[in-house]
Order: sequence, then structure tokens, then C-alpha cells
Amino acid sequence: MPTVQDVTRDVSELAKTFAGQLLQPNSPGYDEARRVHNGLIDKRPALIARCRGVADIVDALELGQRLGLEIAVRGGGHNVAGRATIDKGLMIDLAPMKGIDVDHKHGVARAQGGVTWREFNRETQLHGLATTGGVVSTTGIAGLTLGGGIGWLMGRHGLALDNLLSVEIVTVEGKVLTASTEENSDLFWAARGGGGNFGIVSSFEYLLHPVGPMITGGLIAYPFESARDMLHFYRDITRSLPDDMIVFAGLVHAPDGSGTKLAAMVGCHCGSVSDGEAAMKPLKAFGTPVMDAIGPISYSAMNSLLDAAYPRGALNYWKSSFMSQLSDEAIDALIECFARCPTPMGQLLLENFHGAACRVKPADTAFPHRAPGYNLVVLSEWLKSADTARCTDWARRSYDAMKPWLASSRYVNYMEEEANDQSAAAYGANYPRLQEIKAKYDPGNILHMNQNIVPAP
Repeated sequence: MPTVQDVTRDVSELAKTFAGQLLQPNSPGYDEARRVHNGLIDKRPALIARCRGVADIVDALELGQRLGLEIAVRGGGHNVAGRATIDKGLMIDLAPMKGIDVDHKHGVARAQGGVTWREFNRETQLHGLATTGGVVSTTGIAGLTLGGGIGWLMGRHGLALDNLLSVEIVTVEGKVLTASTEENSDLFWAARGGGGNFGIVSSFEYLLHPVGPMITGGLIAYPFESARDMLHFYRDITRSLPDDMIVFAGLVHAPDGSGTKLAAMVGCHCGSVSDGEAAMKPLKAFGTPVMDAIGPISYSAMNSLLDAAYPRGALNYWKSSFMSQLSDEAIDALIECFARCPTPMGQLLLENFHGAACRVKPADTAFPHRAPGYNLVVLSEWLKSADTARCTDWARRSYDAMKPWLASSRYVNYMEEEANDQSAAAYGANYPRLQEIKAKYDPGNILHMNQNIVPAP
């Protein structure tokens, strides 16, 4: 472990050419820079390298290895497990890298690794274009895309990673590579789902699609007493949704902080407003909602609709797995679990997979989860540290109670901090190939502060 003097000496030397900021624990701005979205994560890096460009990434990587520091990489800092930061190590922070270039004539956008989906959509929607992005707009494009990319457009256009044309990536050797289907194709395959295991992605090139600016979407909510009927209805409609339409369901709490439990659906139709209004009629006709906010909405507003439910600094603990079907028994178990939820910010969410996201072969990208079904998220969120034990306990107990209906596969972006031994569940039959590519580009597992893929021996 290097001494503080070692770090300070080498930082002073690098600062002569570094375009961004090099922050140590006594530096102004360090406390703000070290924090990530999840307030449950409270780590103190020995050094934060806030990069302004690719050369900064190269130099920061070299410095971290020379000093023997463990390295974490931050894009948007949204990962719930807090893998973007590290105690006593080096955080390579891409947040200042905000460049976005939209080529609307060719339907392509390139964005740097610190961009969030709100920032990305703001630029692309000037031209009525979009690509599949996160359902929360404050999420960074980097982590979401590299791990999968669930979003409102995935029924029509696939996951975020399915829309990648290329990435620029800095390897642990300091090489700056372009990866695409034509160039470094093995690295491109691995980057589409394999997370940050193979290098630091400095920029992403996406295919864009005509979307909006106005689409149809919003939230509709029912009393908790209607949860069983609503979830049965949700199961039925998700068997035959058009590609343009995505519907998620959840057992949630009222947004006023009252603790009132609700059953809700959030829908998005990315086609014309008239087609969207027709497609949404079954949702709007079902039951007696206490709130119906489904209607014409801008795509940017749809992408930020749920932001307020996930404020920066709130304490979060999630567990998640895929479900191939939603049986009556699973529905009953979900309702029983949510009845015991101790926090007015807690949720049980069901994210439906269908359409284009399920038409890609499991071996075509590192992300293997291409079967129609649902992703269950046990989402515990709270504000006071005194509530941590009971809120994390509820999430664990609820997840355990749902295990009889869960598949063995897991979505890597939602894996909790202690799930480092779950990579096989995240990648399935693709894992051995990922291990071989990891051994090629990062044989020493320098980049291991992630949902780690162990290099093949």
C-alpha cells in the first residue's frame, strides 16, 4: 500500500499535464466528488481523478497501477452496489466528460462516458431522435449500456447495448482502441453486457431512431386492495404487447410520503400519439384507478417521470432476478411480501421483456437474457441510517420468499454489492468466453471493482 507521501508526490507530477482534477482527501471538492447516487455507500478513495479527456484516463490508469492502488471507475455513479467508488484506492471519474455529438442526417450519436440519459436525450430530441436509455434520466449512459440497458424503447429497438455501433475503450495497458463489429470484434462483443471488465470506455457510438418528441405514456395506480387483480391483468396484457409498447408494474407507495400502498403500472408507447392512445385503452379501461396520468407526453418527460422516486443520497439496497412467468402463486407471494415493507419508499417492480430485446440470440452479445418474461426488482429505499437494518432485512427476506418462482439468471446492473460470486448467473453460457476475453485484455484483473469476470487461467 503506497504512503500518503507517495501518492502526493506522484499526483503533483501528474498534475503538471492532467487536464482534469486530481483530488485527495484534503482537497476542496473531495467530499462531493467521492459520493455516488446510493447514500448507503460511503467510501473514501485515496485519490479521485476527474478526467476531462482520454489522455487523462490513460494517465490515471498508469498512475493507479504504478502506485498499486485498487481502481474503481465512475460514469454516472448510479450503480446501486456502489462499484463506482473504493476505499483507499483510485476512483477514475468520467463525470466531467460530457461531450455529445449528434449526426442527425445519419441517425448516429457519439457521447462521452460521463453523460447521463437526461443530457443525451436533450440533444437527440432536438432532432426527434432517441435510442433505448434508462427509465431514470439521472442514470449514466456508460454503466447502463455496458451492463444491458433496460428502457422504454426496448420492445421496438432492443436494449441500449443492442444500439451500440462502436465504443472507444482504454485498456489497462494504456492502449486506446475502437471496438466494433469490424474492429476488435471480440472486445465489442464482450463490452455489450460485460460491464467495465475489459477497459474504460471513454465514448459510445449509438444508432438513433425516430421517436417523439411527443409519445404516449404515464402512470396509472390502484388501491393496494386491487393488487391481485391488477397483477393478473398485467400478466395477461404483457403476453401480447406491440413492440412499440412497454409496460412495467409495481407494488409501490404513494409519492406524498404518507406510506399508502398502491398497485401501479407505468406504460410507454413510442409510436405515433394516435397509435399510442389506442394501445393504452385497455390499461385505462381496467378497474377503478386512484390516479390515471397516462396520455400524450414528451419522450424526455417520460424518461424522467420516475426520477423523483430515486433521489440522490437516499439509501438503497436492491435484489433482483428474472422470472419466466408470473404465476398466481408468485403474485400472491409478491403481495404478502409488500404488505410487510417497512419503508414508504420501498417497491417491488416487474420489468417486462418482449419484442426486439428478445429477438437477439443469447450468444450474439455478452448479455444473454433474451427470453420473454419479467425482471423482478426488490427495491428497498430509505432516508435514515437508523432504518438500514430493517430495510435491508426486508429486501433479503422478500427475495428469499420469491425464490421458488425465480429463474437462475440475474441482471448484472442490479446485482447487490455482495453478489460478486454471481457472475455465472449474470452471463450463463457466455461466461467462459468472457473469461477468455478478460484474460486477453486484463489478465491481472486490474479492473475488478465491478460485477467481476475472473480471467481464464
